[in-house]
Amino acid sequence: MKRPRPEDDDKVDDHKEEDEDSDDFGPKPSNDNEEEDSEDDMGPQPAAEEKRVRKKRRKLKFEKLYLSKLPNAKMYEKSFMHRSPLSHIVVTKTQFVITASVDGFLKFWKKTPGGIEFVKQFKAHLEPIVDVAASACGFYCCSVSLDKTMKIFDVLNFDMINLVNLKYEPTSAVWIHPQKSLRGALAAVGSTDGQIRVYRADGTGEVIESLKPHRAPVSFMKFNEKYNCVVSVDKKGMIEYWSTITYKTPKNVRWTYKTDTDLYELRKKKVLATSLSMSPTGEHFAVTAGDRCIRLFKFATAKMVRVYDENLKNYNKQQQEEDSIFKLDNIDFGRRMAVERELDKDSLEEEKMIPPSNVVFDNSGNFIIYPTLLGIKVINLRTNVLSSLLGMVENTERFLGLALFQGIPTGSDEKVSHVQALGTGNVLASGNALDEKRAALAQEDPCVFACAFKKERFYWFSRREPEADGRDIFNEKPMKKLTNMVASQSSTMGNVAVIHTTMGDMTFVLFPKECPKTCENFITHSKDGYYNETIFHRVIKNFMVQGGDPLGDGTGGESIWGGEFEDEFHRNLRHDRPGVLSMANAGPNSNGSQFFVTTVPCPWLNDKHTVFGRLSKGMDVLKAIESVHTTDEKPDEDIKIINIDIQS
Repeated sequence: MKRPRPEDDDKVDDHKEEDEDSDDFGPKPSNDNEEEDSEDDMGPQPAAEEKRVRKKRRKLKFEKLYLSKLPNAKMYEKSFMHRSPLSHIVVTKTQFVITASVDGFLKFWKKTPGGIEFVKQFKAHLEPIVDVAASACGFYCCSVSLDKTMKIFDVLNFDMINLVNLKYEPTSAVWIHPQKSLRGALAAVGSTDGQIRVYRADGTGEVIESLKPHRAPVSFMKFNEKYNCVVSVDKKGMIEYWSTITYKTPKNVRWTYKTDTDLYELRKKKVLATSLSMSPTGEHFAVTAGDRCIRLFKFATAKMVRVYDENLKNYNKQQQEEDSIFKLDNIDFGRRMAVERELDKDSLEEEKMIPPSNVVFDNSGNFIIYPTLLGIKVINLRTNVLSSLLGMVENTERFLGLALFQGIPTGSDEKVSHVQALGTGNVLASGNALDEKRAALAQEDPCVFACAFKKERFYWFSRREPEADGRDIFNEKPMKKLTNMVASQSSTMGNVAVIHTTMGDMTFVLFPKECPKTCENFITHSKDGYYNETIFHRVIKNFMVQGGDPLGDGTGGESIWGGEFEDEFHRNLRHDRPGVLSMANAGPNSNGSQFFVTTVPCPWLNDKHTVFGRLSKGMDVLKAIESVHTTDEKPDEDIKIINIDIQS
């Protein structure tokens, strides 16, 4: 039989480093010159009055335009349910919202014009999820859990494509490849030894680099795409930079020694970080800490440029001021303060998985958004002014983890263009083509998605106030078009095959609609017991495992019709992930009984071998078979197919 062959890995392009102009915040003194005395004034003059130096109030160009791209509603428009309290929420560049709850469930939602709709749910982990991360391109997402596993998902197809078993409990995860790269690496952090391990994201689960920039376990990591650099914070308050190219201190920043920076700030204050956020422009990053202060850093210089103090003492003082615009009813304020004290107490217990009180930047990098006792604040960084306050009237929810969507949402069956994925923030930040984009802005639907303390819901703020017919959704139904897409890969497309092996079970979804003859051949052979007691005669690590030959040497097997049959290629069925079930052959239209299962993406096999199934359960079994010791590609100990069950 013709054997599929592995292909050489693509070479990674070099990354260019860029310098960034300095951009300090705050008002600057006026540069106006003082008036000169007239030369005609003779004799002694009276003492000159000390002139007051005026300070120019800093303004943000096109501020109204930027604000039109941010939510401003006083109340949340809708809320959606999980079965347990939420722990994480992420918005991808491909306009998906991914939510995670403490019971290990992961839900995918699609942002649509004027709304959001449920797509799919995974029971991703057996124990609480500690982090969820989306790639810069928005195509991939991963989750890591206390069950010592990392799951990787294809966002556009809302499908799990890989499982990596870890030998340690991870504390954080981050994708470290830029948007233009479709294949990259994933960094996961061990909670005990403080090491950062970089894994291949192509399905092999191989550790390609291990580094230890910290002396304590790492709490958070964020990737700066512009500088090809990661900022990480450990549990002792140390902030570190490391390059995703050299895995050392980056050379494209404006400092050489950490003593020239403010990266020791948390350690000096003896406080721990509670969240870490990176600006989409790469200009700044923000750290929230246990002292309720939000520290804003300039990335290039690692200097702290702003501190926002959200200490409860400030709110107490503000509440006592009679003319305060944020003064609350005394009963309401007392209840909120009680919730804050409970939040502080529970935040110290890691096992409770409280959502982080994080900061999010808008696409232009001119505004930050973060949750507080009063609601969700939107701060103009240029003018240092509170632009709006979301959810102040919501007195039963303490909002926490935030995620921001900006852009022009597409319908459920439309593809997301590059401009729509990025939104217009980058265009506005450059100041180009503003007039041409005004029409596009009218179609935008900016949203802030928020978790809440001890709530099984997440909340959606937009530029619209809630409707009168109810805003708390109790039952979500998948939208018709996405349901059809899911169904086309499951029940309506065909049957399910469970391959029982001596190393465990693997479950595959078959595609009889696209490959009727191939599936008929495989299903009939399975029901007739043709594959019973056969072996996986060919196993190649980081490629595939092959079986289905009654002779056990790769030379036997025939179709149910007694000979060979033609290929059935389909444009939506590709060798694009681990767990693809495909036919082995000896050339075009020479299919018999042998099949193989990929363990990594194998695009060079497209239109050469017929794909007729995908793995839906049992990735750990596939990885175990792939890892056995072999001689000349044949396992030293036989791995047998006990039988194959076909289920409707």
